[in-house]
Amino acid sequence: MVLLLIAYVIARLISGTDSNPLIDGWLAIAAEASMVAVAWLAVRRATAARAEVCWAAAAVTSRFFADSLYLLPFSDIEPGTSFPADVCYLLFYPFLLLAMAVRARRRLASVALPVFLNSAIGALGAAAVLAVVLQPVIGMNTVGAMGWSASIVVLYPVFDLAMVAIIAGVAAFQTSDGNRLWVLLAFSLLLLTTGDVLYALVEPAGLYAVGSLVDLVWGLAILMLVLWIDGLADRKEPLIFDGDREQSLAVPIIAVFAALLVLLLGSQSHVSVLALLLASATLIVAAAPLVFRQRMLHRITRTDELTGLPNRRALYADAPSRLKNRGTKPQALMLLDLDRFKEVNDSLGHDVGDLLLMQVADRLRRELGPTDLLSRLGGDEFAVLLDDSERDNAVHTASAIADSLAEPFMLEGITLQTSASIGIALFPSQGSDLRLLLRKADMAMYKAKSAHTGHHVYQTEDDHHGDQRLRTLQELREGLRTDQLILHYQPKVSLDTGRIQGAEALVRWNHPTRGLLSPASFLPLAEESGLMHELTFVVLGKALDQAAMWQQRDTPLAVSVNVSASSLVDTSFPDKVGAMLAERGLAGPSLVLEITEDFLMGDRDRARTILTRLREQGIQIAVDDFGTGYSSLSYLRDLPIDELKLDQSFVFPMTDDPRAASLVASTVSLAHGLNLRMVAEGVESRAVYDQLTQYGCDRAQGFYMSRPLPAEEFDQWITVRGTAGFTGGSDFAVDDVLRG
Repeated sequence: MVLLLIAYVIARLISGTDSNPLIDGWLAIAAEASMVAVAWLAVRRATAARAEVCWAAAAVTSRFFADSLYLLPFSDIEPGTSFPADVCYLLFYPFLLLAMAVRARRRLASVALPVFLNSAIGALGAAAVLAVVLQPVIGMNTVGAMGWSASIVVLYPVFDLAMVAIIAGVAAFQTSDGNRLWVLLAFSLLLLTTGDVLYALVEPAGLYAVGSLVDLVWGLAILMLVLWIDGLADRKEPLIFDGDREQSLAVPIIAVFAALLVLLLGSQSHVSVLALLLASATLIVAAAPLVFRQRMLHRITRTDELTGLPNRRALYADAPSRLKNRGTKPQALMLLDLDRFKEVNDSLGHDVGDLLLMQVADRLRRELGPTDLLSRLGGDEFAVLLDDSERDNAVHTASAIADSLAEPFMLEGITLQTSASIGIALFPSQGSDLRLLLRKADMAMYKAKSAHTGHHVYQTEDDHHGDQRLRTLQELREGLRTDQLILHYQPKVSLDTGRIQGAEALVRWNHPTRGLLSPASFLPLAEESGLMHELTFVVLGKALDQAAMWQQRDTPLAVSVNVSASSLVDTSFPDKVGAMLAERGLAGPSLVLEITEDFLMGDRDRARTILTRLREQGIQIAVDDFGTGYSSLSYLRDLPIDELKLDQSFVFPMTDDPRAASLVASTVSLAHGLNLRMVAEGVESRAVYDQLTQYGCDRAQGFYMSRPLPAEEFDQWITVRGTAGFTGGSDFAVDDVLRG
């Protein structure tokens, strides 16, 4: 196509102003035929936008047939005198309009009425202005009074500019990414309009000639249209709506202003009746939204803009009447919450999170019946009111939804898998009021999330669990605010020398009424509720404060802190940690960050970036619970890691299970072969301690050396050992040390 177009332009420039049958006939048609071929190849390639690409290709094809009828024997047929050719020219507009209608429907289904109203206002305003511009050509009050040839010449630019106005009206509701293609289409039709207006002005005076500037403008317009088709074929986009109301008002405002100018001009000089009628119609249609404004606003306020689903307001408005009208007919309310959705937003961005929510909404629609009510409550939470649903049917539907969501999602070239937790409350046995059903479904949903069961039907005992969970969550927020978290420290002992090489900081909650709580009683809740990121920085701050104190006492120890994946996906995390170290005058090696294999394998590129930035500051990286996560070991080669912490499930059975011992020995050799330290967790006996020493394990921690201790007791533990370090034996038990 490009080669033929270049050949045509060069030949046209060489031939001068005279028409040439070879150039302006055969070569021009060949160039346009190549455009048609590109358009239909785009149809073959298109997937998500196949329908609109097909209609647009049909528009280009109809234009090609019309040009062929004129240009191949162009010396024998005058423009406007061939009825078949003019029919093909006119078919261009409905074909292209169908393409735009399908595309608008695909992207703007939830706001079709305002789009079409704005487009109609723009089209009428544009036509009114064009009727004034073409008044010298019209030469009378109505187009219909002219002959076919003159009428068709005037109608072309009117149709062109009307199409431009429609495109502008639709494009006003697009995202910035979608607008790039619409701009290309709009410029194509503006060029087509320019060519048609020039033709309408020069043709009556006999100044038009085949191969003139007008033909070049038309050719460029069709080229841009084909490029739009080609670009559209490659898009794989979901339904989307960018409800920018201020932007959407630009087209009708400009059109109304233009119509007022036409009417003002008509009061001062002679303007055709057609122009006045079109300007008046513009103002009348512009007033229509005032009549329907309340209805449109009502619909907009009840619709979730991202997914097009009913929103929370719609659920609260519609569900009570549905429950009331069904009487005692069984129904079920389901609350659905995506698991680890925050990590998707944090690691891949909110735009990818939005795409995931839209695809989730589509899959939910497919699994539900036509009378079921699906709504998005906000964030990653959806509600479903199942019509005519017993308990078993609700459970079956929840399982079907879970299976559907388990299939991978393709988002911006990334394959992502997710899951959902679903809580179910039954009507009327578990409540006849929407608020009560929502409360019970919410408790059931959190029960499913904490138990990792996928779905859970509300039971009476869940009520206490739900109240306790909410109370604990509120108390945890208060505990973070009032500094109720404390750290205990467990030493890491060098198996070669017995010296204390560092300590792991382990968080505890000093609850004002429930006493000292272990991490298992509140960390899962912090992860679910989004408090883990804040909690991580609280623990980091306390651990680094302690490391600074050790450094001031000339007993510097590296402190290890567990970091959750929700914190590591934050791209600013390395900078924040670096600032915390600098604030306390600590070097990077004073801190060891313990991470899980799940984070390393979840997004390898992102993990490499984050960990590299941490390592550049001297911070050490340890893989916690090594051996319990993914089986792939390739990340040990690719990622910057200093230490492996062998999970206690391998260490416990060492002395009694030769296979477990062999696994430990092999893992130690693997770590050393990769120049990594090996730390064994869960060392609780002298036999295990000695066996690890024999295998060449670098460090160990566990109850045999010491339980996790508050900072003051940990300092006493270190003081007792002095420079000798840990030598083992019952006389070094923790209780003896503290009593001594």
